[in-house]
Amino acid sequence: MSYKNLEVWQEAKEVSLLVHEMTLKLPKFEEGQQIRRSVKSVRSNIVEGYGRRRYVAEYIRFLIIAQASNDETIDHLETLFETKSITDQTVYTEITERLQRLGRKLNNFIKAVEKSQ
Repeated sequence: MSYKNLEVWQEAKEVSLLVHEMTLKLPKFEEGQQIRRSVKSVRSNIVEGYGRRRYVAEYIRFLIIAQASNDETIDHLETLFETKSITDQTVYTEITERLQRLGRKLNNFIKAVEKSQ
């Protein structure tokens, strides 16, 4: 099995692509680097944790970091919307809902890994 088979990683990948695409449409003065880094951190930490899955505490630690990066991404998205750098309500709502769903999946996944100890 590979991390690519994990539903939570697949969701993180899809959301990271949505966020990346959204940032390409931001105004020129808004670089979008922070939100791209935080959303890519979600999927990267899932992968790094998976690589350490034999050490359950390490696995959980990286999943918690992924969850924190997801929360950071939500905050960046809200800031972009509040400052009107994102004006498309549909795009904002779709990405927000996807990030919230990813957060729930991460939370459930962490619980499942904890129970597997």
